[in-house]
Amino acid sequence: MSLKELTQEQIDDLSMIELGSLILKEKNKAIPFQDLFSQIAELKNLSEEQKENLIAQFYTDMNVDGRYLTLGSGVWGLKSWYSVEQGEEEITEEPKKRKKKKKAAVEDTEDIHDDLDITDEDIDDMLDDFDDDVEDADLEEIEDEVDDVIGKDDLDELDYDNEDDR
Repeated sequence: MSLKELTQEQIDDLSMIELGSLILKEKNKAIPFQDLFSQIAELKNLSEEQKENLIAQFYTDMNVDGRYLTLGSGVWGLKSWYSVEQGEEEITEEPKKRKKKKKAAVEDTEDIHDDLDITDEDIDDMLDDFDDDVEDADLEEIEDEVDDVIGKDDLDELDYDNEDDR
C-alpha cells in the first residue's frame, strides 16, 4: 500500500506509527525524527497544538515499537533494513585521535612556567600599585563621609588660622 493511494479518511484512520512506517518504506532510507514527524503531521493535518501534544507520544511509540531503529543523531530507519551488526556499527563511532592537543598541553605548561617567573621587583611593583589604589579609594571614601556629615559648604567656612579651632 502506497501513501499516494490512500484517501484522507484512510490516512486519518492509520496510527502515526503506521504512517511513519509507510513513509520510511516509500523513501527507502533513514530520515531524521523531526522530518518524519513533520510529514506525518502534514498528512494528518495536525494543528500546532496537536503536534505539541503528540510528538512525545510518537517518539515513545517509535522506541517501543519493534519496527524502528535509531541510527544516532536523531535519524530513524526500519529495523528490517539492517542486520544487527550493521546497526551497531553505524551507531558506534570510533574515537578520534588527538595528537595536536599534546602539543598544546606542552605549550600551556611552558606558559605557566613563564608566568611563575616572578621576581621580587615584580612583587614590589604589584604591592605598590595595590597600595596606591587602596589609598586613593580610602581617601575619596573619607572625603565623601566628611562631606555627608559636615556638609561641603560648612567645611569651606571653617577657619583654620587659629590653633584653638583645630
